[in-house]
Amino acid sequence: MTSVAPSLPPLDITRAPEGGEIGPIQSGWRLAAREFAKNRLAIIGLAILVFFVIFCFLGPLIYHGNVINSNLAATNLPPVVGHPLGTTNQGFDELGLLMTGGQASLEVGFCAAFIGIVIGAIVGAVAGLVGGFIDSILMRLVDVFLSIPILFVVLIIAVRYGASVLGLSAIIGCYTWLVPARLVRGEVLTLRERDFVAAARIAGASRRRLIARHLIPNALGVMIVNVTFNVADAILLVAALGYLGFGLHYPTQDWGDMLSNGIQYMQDGYWWLVYPVGACIVVVVMACNLIGDALRDSLDVRLRRR
Repeated sequence: MTSVAPSLPPLDITRAPEGGEIGPIQSGWRLAAREFAKNRLAIIGLAILVFFVIFCFLGPLIYHGNVINSNLAATNLPPVVGHPLGTTNQGFDELGLLMTGGQASLEVGFCAAFIGIVIGAIVGAVAGLVGGFIDSILMRLVDVFLSIPILFVVLIIAVRYGASVLGLSAIIGCYTWLVPARLVRGEVLTLRERDFVAAARIAGASRRRLIARHLIPNALGVMIVNVTFNVADAILLVAALGYLGFGLHYPTQDWGDMLSNGIQYMQDGYWWLVYPVGACIVVVVMACNLIGDALRDSLDVRLRRR
């Protein structure tokens, strides 16, 4: 007499052994996006940043104020009809200048952050993967540059060679790679001991392929978080340069230069030359920091809210 094995019910992978629903498996990036969306301050910061991008780059196409040609018959006007934020001492419309000045500040901020994170990712990945003498040399180089104030360096270069959007982006970007390099190196030191890196080495992957295909993509979380803070730092640095009188100048202006020009007339009661531009700088930097904090919490599994 032959025995027949009892048939087992099909396994339901969407149900936990205890009976609780576990749902479909989601990728780490989707989980991070879901955690980011739960953070109200992050959504507010993202909305603010998107608003200022639209305000600065699309606003001049809609609002045609006196930005290029001054009107000497309408100087130092308070907010009135036709000039919602008043005019400057040279007859330029303050709202129009806020738009064009924001273009320069945001362009320098984003370009400098991109340049810094690219250089920092490459240097940090090479130092972490190769190790030894190369790692020591690169990290000591980072320590030397970190001991020199960035404002001091940018001031010297700006005075010697002049300031432009592309020039300031390159100068700030070539200096702000130091912190990303350290962060990426620390991440690579952990990643290079993982099994997938060992498997890639056994398969014959070169160091260049390991860095480009395995290490840097897996360190993107640290890099993305650092980009937001670098944007805020670059905008503040450009504003500081403009306030000191060594930033961009007419016909290209930034918020720092506008603040420097307006502060001279603050005692005369021309508040509209200072408060709006100062508020723009504070709000944009705050938005970048809110986004960076939320990205750090959502991309780091240990910091995710339960």
